[in-house]
Amino acid sequence: MKNIPVLTIDGPSGSGKGTIVQIVAKKLGWHVLDSGALYRLVAYGAQKNDISLDDEKSVENYAAHLDVEFKVVELNIDGKTAQELQISLEGETVGPELRTETTGNAASKVAAMPSVREALLQRQRDFRQAPGLVADGRDMGTTIFPDAKAKVFLTASAEERAQRRYKQLKGKGTSGNLAALLEDIRKDINERDERDSQRSASPLKPAEDAVMIDTSDLSIEQVVEHVLAICEKQF
Repeated sequence: MKNIPVLTIDGPSGSGKGTIVQIVAKKLGWHVLDSGALYRLVAYGAQKNDISLDDEKSVENYAAHLDVEFKVVELNIDGKTAQELQISLEGETVGPELRTETTGNAASKVAAMPSVREALLQRQRDFRQAPGLVADGRDMGTTIFPDAKAKVFLTASAEERAQRRYKQLKGKGTSGNLAALLEDIRKDINERDERDSQRSASPLKPAEDAVMIDTSDLSIEQVVEHVLAICEKQF
């Protein structure tokens, strides 16, 4: 497995990881790992299979054998082609179910279990399959795939990331006090950045050999070109 190429793309929330990973993986024809979705998948799947979240050993066993697949599919939206990450759990496509408050709370409980974190460490590494893997997360280049030859750390100013999230919610028809919403988003991003960077286990930080890309003033196409150039150089 060490001979199978891996591209890690780490970075804070709102830096554009998800979008870039999907496009790059599609262009390379490689597999995808969305590490951030795994704890939600474990929580959702365990409950679906009547596994009590108080039974750490059973949850650990479920996590170690998590039957999940990430696949980038193409969509045609208003005549334009776009990529979307499709998640399958135990052969069934899941989506909105993973973003509910109930699943989020359960995922938080699961993530606090040391044995489950250890089980998912190996499960994430099992995604390393031919012809290659593009791994999205916060510790892909530092903890999960430290031997990856191509590592990217995407970043953007907190203000730019807040604006992106704000536009995304606004585009979905979110109503209410939009000015207050933007301020709440700014606060959430700053708090999450601090929490992710200060945690003792796998803190958010670029690997020593990662290429830093500030996406604040770059288009998606420009970032993709930069990442593909890194891959071409390393592989």
